[in-house]
Amino acid sequence: MKRAYLPLTAVLLTLLAVSCKSGPKEDPILRLAAAESLTQGKEMLAKKKYERARPYFTHAFEVEPNSAIGREGLLLAADTYYLQGGSGNYVQSEAKYRDYLNRFPTSGQAPYVQFQIANSLAKRMEKPDRDQAGTRKAMEAYQELIRLYPTSEYAQQAQEQIKLVQANLAEHEFQIGRFYLRYGLPPAAVERFDYLLKTFPDYPDKGKVYYHLGVAHNTMRQAEEARKAFDHLRAEAPDSPWVAQIPEVKDEPKKAAEPAKEPAKDGAAKTEASKDGANRP
Repeated sequence: MKRAYLPLTAVLLTLLAVSCKSGPKEDPILRLAAAESLTQGKEMLAKKKYERARPYFTHAFEVEPNSAIGREGLLLAADTYYLQGGSGNYVQSEAKYRDYLNRFPTSGQAPYVQFQIANSLAKRMEKPDRDQAGTRKAMEAYQELIRLYPTSEYAQQAQEQIKLVQANLAEHEFQIGRFYLRYGLPPAAVERFDYLLKTFPDYPDKGKVYYHLGVAHNTMRQAEEARKAFDHLRAEAPDSPWVAQIPEVKDEPKKAAEPAKEPAKDGAAKTEASKDGANRP
């Protein structure tokens, strides 16, 4: 019996058809117009489905990058990262907001976008015992908002956020100062505590700063400076628990009296006097 063989062309066509059927399907979002994609993205956003909403906003922007719809899509894509939260998403939201400002610096949304850049940085602040480079960037971003858009509705909110950021920076300075004091470096501790009080006058817990500042001076037997610090503690934070822990101030050690000089002998005195007279004009 003879076997029947399919022509080679027919085999290839059959394989191609099977491959096409099993291949990746086209993303249905790509078929949408920008307006349609934006609308569907907003529906997802209203349901707090941030990851599902993001591709719709991104598509709207990519289809019409220079239209009002496209600009809104880019901004809402940034919002989805921020609203979803998490360190990685805050990095992405900052990048998206900066991209928006770079593309549309004169947009009416610019104050909001600058505010969100600062917020994205502030959400990534480290604890006071960690590096504060990101915290300083957040403060600079809030200050930039106030400088550029002083009359915007976000300027006042930025002022409030700056207080929180500064409190974190001040606590960082305090912890470093206390570390120096604990490990026997009171001069370095004093420098940190003085810097904190000068730079962050609104720091809410000044009581503990004055206490540790006084202790640092007291350790160095700087009685006058120690008393000043403890007096500030009593006056500015009378209800602070640190008041009860104020130690006895150690007076500065008295200098040993210099031994009296023996009177010069007559001959030596006359010699010195004659030299002095000779040297006068």
